[in-house]
Amino acid sequence: MKKRQVGKSNIYVSELTLGCMSLGTDKNKAKSMIDLALDYGINHLDTADLYDYGENEKIIGEAIKHKRDEIIITTKVGNHFDRTKKRKDWFWDPSRTYIESALEESLKRLQTDYIDIYLLHGGTIEDPIDEVIETMENMKRKGYIRTYGISSIRPNVIKEYMRKSNIDVVMMQYNLLDRRPEELLHDLYEKKISIFARGPLAKGMLTEKALLYVNDKGSDGYLEYEREELIKTIEQLTSITNSLTKLAFQYVLHHQVVASVVFGASTNDQIIENITNYSNEPLDNDLIERVKEMTKYFPYRMHR
Repeated sequence: MKKRQVGKSNIYVSELTLGCMSLGTDKNKAKSMIDLALDYGINHLDTADLYDYGENEKIIGEAIKHKRDEIIITTKVGNHFDRTKKRKDWFWDPSRTYIESALEESLKRLQTDYIDIYLLHGGTIEDPIDEVIETMENMKRKGYIRTYGISSIRPNVIKEYMRKSNIDVVMMQYNLLDRRPEELLHDLYEKKISIFARGPLAKGMLTEKALLYVNDKGSDGYLEYEREELIKTIEQLTSITNSLTKLAFQYVLHHQVVASVVFGASTNDQIIENITNYSNEPLDNDLIERVKEMTKYFPYRMHR
């Protein structure tokens, strides 16, 4: 599988990333899924300290402890939670104190002494952004993290980090039905900041089972698509390809700023299905324009 550089760093990730949020808590099953993804050439796993309140990181740590040097790990921080409480909840906390303590706990759970890519798991314009950047840079100098970035779809927050920091990556939702990130692609590319595109298959509505998922996840439409408009768009996209999943991946990956697309999976079959529909062949410009004509571009309405 082809790999792409993450920002200005010396980290290269596979064009497909296994999003680990849906792995579940069965350790053997999760290990099987991770091993399968690695066997197919995926080298990048995406998790977060909040997923299953730390259990997701623990399961990944156990699964990869004997092959750590083969894997790029992204995890995230900022949602303050206490695993000892019976009532699981959290609050937003981007303070230096919490980020440093949370990193220490993530390292223990992942059974490693460094994180490849550390992302702020959200963020608002009211955050102590300078303090966050200083904290991340300090952890990078000490070797606890290799690089850092943010997971956000807020243009005002993303632009602040673009202006003030040395981030190498922004994670945001990006797919054929959610083309909002396209307003930021050029500026991110100019700054040599990569994108990890989550949600590339739009909750399953950009797969071979699209209409089944529309009746479930898209029964009230999707973003600015009304239900009937959504169905019509999916039918049009399906008419120009033999695999909607493949087209969805190819479209998101066609811009060089996208380092990887992050897909979730809860079974081995889902991993195989997605990897089977991966292609490192670029879309030609004519097809890209046809796809754009069939879909809608709309900007972010909030957090300007």
